[in-house]
Amino acid sequence: MAKQQHVEKSGPMAGHVRRGRLFVPEFAATVQLTPNDWFRDDVPDYLWPLMIAESQGNSSLIRFARWQGAVQADLKDLVPAKALAAGLDGRLTSLDRLVALHDGAADVMRERAVEYYLLTDEISKALSTYPERPAAWLTERELASPDQDDVDLIAASLFGVLRDGHREALIKCLLIWSAVQAGTFTSDQHTIDLLKNYPNDEATRPQADTTVRASWGAMKGLLQHEDEKYFDDSIRWARVFWGMNSMTTMCRRKRELEGPSDGLDEESEAATVEDEEGERPANGPAATSIEDVDPHGEHDFRQTAMDLMSSYVEAIETSPQQLYDQERQEVHTGLVSRAAREVIAVLGAPDLWCLEHGAHIGRMLVETRIQLAWMAAQDPSIYPAYQDYGAGKAKLYARILEDLPEGWHGSNEAIKESVEEGVAEFDRLSHTGSVFDVRSVDTRSTFASGKTLRDMAAEVGLSDLYRNSFQLQSGIVHGEWWSIEAHGMERCLNVMHRAHLIPSLSLSSGDDKTLARSWLSGLYTIIRMSLSILGTKEESVDAAFSWLEGEGDEPEDDAR
Repeated sequence: MAKQQHVEKSGPMAGHVRRGRLFVPEFAATVQLTPNDWFRDDVPDYLWPLMIAESQGNSSLIRFARWQGAVQADLKDLVPAKALAAGLDGRLTSLDRLVALHDGAADVMRERAVEYYLLTDEISKALSTYPERPAAWLTERELASPDQDDVDLIAASLFGVLRDGHREALIKCLLIWSAVQAGTFTSDQHTIDLLKNYPNDEATRPQADTTVRASWGAMKGLLQHEDEKYFDDSIRWARVFWGMNSMTTMCRRKRELEGPSDGLDEESEAATVEDEEGERPANGPAATSIEDVDPHGEHDFRQTAMDLMSSYVEAIETSPQQLYDQERQEVHTGLVSRAAREVIAVLGAPDLWCLEHGAHIGRMLVETRIQLAWMAAQDPSIYPAYQDYGAGKAKLYARILEDLPEGWHGSNEAIKESVEEGVAEFDRLSHTGSVFDVRSVDTRSTFASGKTLRDMAAEVGLSDLYRNSFQLQSGIVHGEWWSIEAHGMERCLNVMHRAHLIPSLSLSSGDDKTLARSWLSGLYTIIRMSLSILGTKEESVDAAFSWLEGEGDEPEDDAR
């Protein structure tokens, strides 16, 4: 007998099944869900028809369906109908599967593709820029480096299917059209009626698009159920595709289109370009070691922190990136970026260079170092788990805002609008599906199933760092009495008041250069540690940090 599940009836988590401190949406707790990232896993396999649709329009995919029929007519007595239908479903890997069944199939498919104007020079050339590509025989071209025209066509093809749901449905319908023409397609009468005049019947097209996309997912699931390795070649190709894209094109930022904005974008621009002699510009750091940086000179602490972050980004983005399993790199760069932004901000305000006002900086640097070291020792699934934990918290915050008592803001429309904007933003950050909500909320204290930072530090040999640095600075951040007494109170000198403590009206003296330099060194430590864990190409790291040659700033082995 199935165990009865407890569903929350009220509060922010109403409608969720409670499992300890984990709250799961009722739908997700009831059905077995298999996540599928079609853009990551499948789109590279459909690169050929995607480029046809982009360069010749959506209607060209009808010509692709006619090509399917012509090839099937040529091979119908040579290949079983079911295998023929599967081999012509629009995937590049399926073409190779078909060729493995009959040697002459490659010539037939290529000749028919030329006849139906599906293999233009533009498309063949772009396809030939990828090594280890499936159906390499399709283009009869040697591997070549992509030029700007190739990049533009491929990028437009990817963007086109992302923004056009009808094009996505047409691409996914290639599987159905192939099966229909091979005589192997079966479905209910409603679906058959919908697809009979698809895509020409504009009245039923939106419903048909939805049906096609849903059917495609169901058919993919069935193929994986029958053979769990069915799409292994497709996944291998997707890894090659996204990995090659990281080597042939650079990351792009919003500021490249809108111009530089405040902070790191504008002030560190000089740190990311070289002058005509290949040297760092005059306002870049001249020192070869962090210990040599002058805190208030031309090459000050804040500028050096900006340059360290810029060099970190440069090393990452000029090295091959893991764009298929991107979570590890995203978590690393996110944590390092957070640390760098905090350090850069506080180094611009010398009054904060003291333990009372700057303890949160040292604490955050230690926390980041321990987290990076601990996650590196776990299964790679810890990185998406870290992201999911945060996305769940964003969902929780959205539901808490929604659960505010009616009229609590009175007649203040500005506050009401601000709350609504907050809910919308937290919903976006929770990545909750627009159709089915499958985002769980984990209310345990950490992303590591509640494991404390102290436990993480012990597991990776950083207990001393935790005890000697993190604990003390946490006491200050959390307002432990000893810290309040030391920094914010003083003895009353009126003997008639029994020497009680009174609030001090003097601020802690900042401008502690030793403390500020330790933050800079701590930032550099986690930067080099992250690059090491990520396996960033050594040449990229050396080039990015060529301006900083000090050997004494390398992170310790136990932190790697």
